[in-house]
Amino acid sequence: MAALGLVALACSKPASEAGRYDYKDGSYDMADSAPGGDFGGGSGNGQGGGFEAEPGVITAAEWNDLLHWDFWGGLMTGNFASYNGYWGFNTAKRIAVKAVDGQGNPAKCLPVKLMKGEECCWEAVTDNSGEANLWLAVTDVQSTVSVADCRVVINGVEQQNAPSIWAWDAQEPVVNEYTVAPAQSISNNVDIAFIVDATGSMADEIAFLKSDLRLILDKVALMETERTVFTGTVFYRDADGDEYLTRYSPFTTDIASTVDFIGQQYADGGGDIPEAVHTALEVGLTQLQWHSSAYSKLAFIILDAPAHKDHQGVIESLQNSVRQYAAKGIKIIPVFCSSHEKDCEFMCRQFAILTGGTYVFLTNDSGVGGEHIEASVGDYQVESLQGLITRLITKYIQ
Repeated sequence: MAALGLVALACSKPASEAGRYDYKDGSYDMADSAPGGDFGGGSGNGQGGGFEAEPGVITAAEWNDLLHWDFWGGLMTGNFASYNGYWGFNTAKRIAVKAVDGQGNPAKCLPVKLMKGEECCWEAVTDNSGEANLWLAVTDVQSTVSVADCRVVINGVEQQNAPSIWAWDAQEPVVNEYTVAPAQSISNNVDIAFIVDATGSMADEIAFLKSDLRLILDKVALMETERTVFTGTVFYRDADGDEYLTRYSPFTTDIASTVDFIGQQYADGGGDIPEAVHTALEVGLTQLQWHSSAYSKLAFIILDAPAHKDHQGVIESLQNSVRQYAAKGIKIIPVFCSSHEKDCEFMCRQFAILTGGTYVFLTNDSGVGGEHIEASVGDYQVESLQGLITRLITKYIQ
């Protein structure tokens, strides 16, 4: 898979100087940041190559399928119908929930369940807009289970009447609105994780993190003074012959610590196209200590390759992880990078749909690197990736 190919440098530095963050212009010098003095492309040839990522260069766009539900339905019933169920997820039976208090304000940070008798079909948490999405028969495309047998439970209180499904062909939005008691107390903590494919084709995306992450988080800190922001990371490769499978840095309020950890990472390995996506999601759940009562929880997964669909247990792992992310109120926000794997695009979009996140994809507008896959979406606005991620973080933590 092609990398974006940011500006190449014919220079090298002593190892002690590699990976230093320049706080004056926001760039991150990555010469000699890999063992043997080679960064990017995963060759490990020790030739002393490297490059410097300039902040704000990479372009991207956002497409939120939850806000274009009829469009998504058209894909799932048209040319891309085979992808409904391809990754073990059925998105046909959506129950959109809007929780408000007695004054009509969003009821935030409340646990929501879809119950069928004693069985919990799906769990979620209302976000800062008071919204959540529940799913019926999410792992069974052929299911005939009726929503008439289900009830919505918000913060332990069962709501009257069966909910309605927002069908793909609905002429108007179908939102189940409930008036509920607001949360007694809401934490000001915000958890933001970056889960990053660190195989050879991802050198440029890791370069982006090194050059832009501090600028993004500094901007967020200036915009949103009421929140305490925790950041953490998971880097992953693949199981076959790579130096490591996963490595992570725990949540911390020390932004510099997260940036320094990212600065030590480099791209290498991989080989075949699929990577250990399912393991990365598992580690993101088990090793990062998400705050149970955090105001907002975001997991940006930056990748250019799908999971090993044909490996035993992978589909079940993805299903279990996505269900847990949703139950914990963690929005998965995929950032799909330089790749032509359509199955990866739809995997990413289903992660976002089922957890209340949104889909981000790189575009060719920057004029650097190879071609990026044309996303199967409607009209979209091109932004810098730095600005886009800043905007999304700000949106979800307000």
